[in-house]
Amino acid sequence: MNNDLTVLIVEDDPHVLLGCQQALSLEDIPSEGVGSAEEALARIGDNFPGIVISDIRLPGIDGLELLTRLKARDRSLPVVLITGHGDISMAVGAMRNGAYDFMEKPFSPERLVDVARRALEQRGLAREVWSLRRQLAERDSLEGRIIGRSPAMQNLRELIANVADTSANVLIEGETGTGKELVARCLHDFSRRQSQQFVALNCGGLPENLFESEIFGHEANAFTGAGKRRIGKIEHAHGGTLFLDEVESMPIPLQIKLLRVLQERTLERLGSNQSVAVDCRVIAATKSDLDELGRAGEFRSDLYYRLNVVTLELPPLRERREDILQLFEHFLQQSSLRFDRAVPELDNQTLSNLLSHDWPGNVRELRNVAERFALGLPAFKKAGAPSGGGLGFAEAVEAFERNLLNDALQRSGGNLTQASQELGMAKTTLFDKVKKYGLSH
Repeated sequence: MNNDLTVLIVEDDPHVLLGCQQALSLEDIPSEGVGSAEEALARIGDNFPGIVISDIRLPGIDGLELLTRLKARDRSLPVVLITGHGDISMAVGAMRNGAYDFMEKPFSPERLVDVARRALEQRGLAREVWSLRRQLAERDSLEGRIIGRSPAMQNLRELIANVADTSANVLIEGETGTGKELVARCLHDFSRRQSQQFVALNCGGLPENLFESEIFGHEANAFTGAGKRRIGKIEHAHGGTLFLDEVESMPIPLQIKLLRVLQERTLERLGSNQSVAVDCRVIAATKSDLDELGRAGEFRSDLYYRLNVVTLELPPLRERREDILQLFEHFLQQSSLRFDRAVPELDNQTLSNLLSHDWPGNVRELRNVAERFALGLPAFKKAGAPSGGGLGFAEAVEAFERNLLNDALQRSGGNLTQASQELGMAKTTLFDKVKKYGLSH
């Protein structure tokens, strides 16, 4: 049985209450008792981790009204009613209204334990389902995939949500390791093309002599070694999304052919004169300035204008330091689960290094650091000596404070009074800091 689950007994007779708790304790079932429905309602919050066993006849609010109020809060919460002689018909009616079971006084300890165990098992299963659904919802939400509360990341999520379900081509700009492929996958997964293929091709990872066949495909015997027809990446992405990473590395002659495909929505495989209709959305990613490369003659400007109908810019991690701790904790949880290790506590030295490091490898580097830390290795190869160009102590403290305030505001739903109480900070002071850091509330 889940050790987090407990039994809340609502009984105004102290002797009956004590007997129930002792019977459950002998079977290692955690319980607590209250003497009235009013106390029970005050004790039970959202997603209460347990079940309720309540007498029907109570001073003030009775057990039936307690059942009604608890079910209004949480329909999956098992409520067992204790009835006296002559209350059976009342209890049967209560079960029609959502009671899990009822026990008639006097009941044996065995009867109590049996009912409690069955109700706790049902509650445990319901909570597991709820937890899985929440994890799936978080995983499938933009907030659960594009992590960060900085203004830049909030704006990025808004842009993705706005353009995902369109056919517009998108150009993603950002340094290596900023998460360009993750953004491309989100654009696909939140579009009407999500049930079709997401086809990724790294333009910088293929020899030039294989590139044309890889992207456009070829017929059998089109060249030496081409023993059978091959469907290229563009054709494979028909109906779905084609992701071209490091598009700046694409050879100029192939840029011309790709531009023709984007304009005419048809292609010809190598060794064929037959046109094949294709319908795919193109998302390209680059770590370079394609406009500047175009002016230098190193990238076709007409292809650049075809690709950048929508441009998404991913900021480097050093420009959104308030997201570092949230990302690190996310990767640390993932890594600890994957390595089957307990999640280690974050020490002050590592915290300081995380906030002051310059992160040249961006989010990819941060994930690597989290994996080392999860394995019990020093997060940084030289403890206490983050790479140069990072924040000074005062800037690191400000970044930490901003992240702390942002977290409190998120938990309170933007309620300054609640957030100030949680932080132990005067509301006026919190208001000033919110303005200072440009936080939303």
